[in-house]
Amino acid sequence: MTTKLIIPTAEPFFIPGGKIGCLLIHGFTGTPKEMRNLADSLTLEKYTILGIRLAGHATDLEDMRHSTWRDWLASVEDGINLLKGCTDQQVIMGLSMGGVLSLLAAARYDVKGVVTFSAPCALPPDPRAIFLPYMTWLVPQVGKGKPDWRNLEAMKNHVDYPAYPTRSVLQLKKLIDVMVEELPHVKVPALLVQSRTDHGIPAESLEKILNRISSTDKSKLWVENSGHVIIREPEREMIFTEVKKFIKRITQ
Repeated sequence: MTTKLIIPTAEPFFIPGGKIGCLLIHGFTGTPKEMRNLADSLTLEKYTILGIRLAGHATDLEDMRHSTWRDWLASVEDGINLLKGCTDQQVIMGLSMGGVLSLLAAARYDVKGVVTFSAPCALPPDPRAIFLPYMTWLVPQVGKGKPDWRNLEAMKNHVDYPAYPTRSVLQLKKLIDVMVEELPHVKVPALLVQSRTDHGIPAESLEKILNRISSTDKSKLWVENSGHVIIREPEREMIFTEVKKFIKRITQ
């Protein structure tokens, strides 16, 4: 079996720190690199940071096509287990699909809290969606829409796949469906972050997730001038400040 090479600058990362661990989960077709700004901010608080690479990501599209939502969840499980071996408390946080995986992990595993950024509760509306199971055989991949970046410098050095494999989109739909079903099992403290100007995630996603989870300690943070990759956008420092306040409060 051939081992795929990871795209340069898109490697997973581990930053040792104290007894509070933060698991950072990137998005669909993305890479650990999109979590680095957040990691750099969290290290100032001496947290132990693990930025994982989800199965099939940060290599090539063919690798992505052969990974499933269960493989992605297994990557998260491995990350949780690694952090549990070197920290006392673990907080999971993820961007977009990484947020979906974070919520599903919080529903299933013993963690201290969960933070999501731009997490969807459904795929964006598309008339082609009903044909998705058939498209996987006929159309190997579909192009990405117009990006909604505000931080153009971050957009230039962003690393992700140039297209969406249709098989992977179907797996994403299955993952979201499983997450929605299990949201009532999320009982740990939760912070949900979303931009009102995200072109990919409807504004109602945050409210639907917030209303469905069973956490008594749950809060939301709206920002007004950021695109989908919210933690690399102009309002990121304000977001990082609120995330660190949340972690400090729930781990005291």
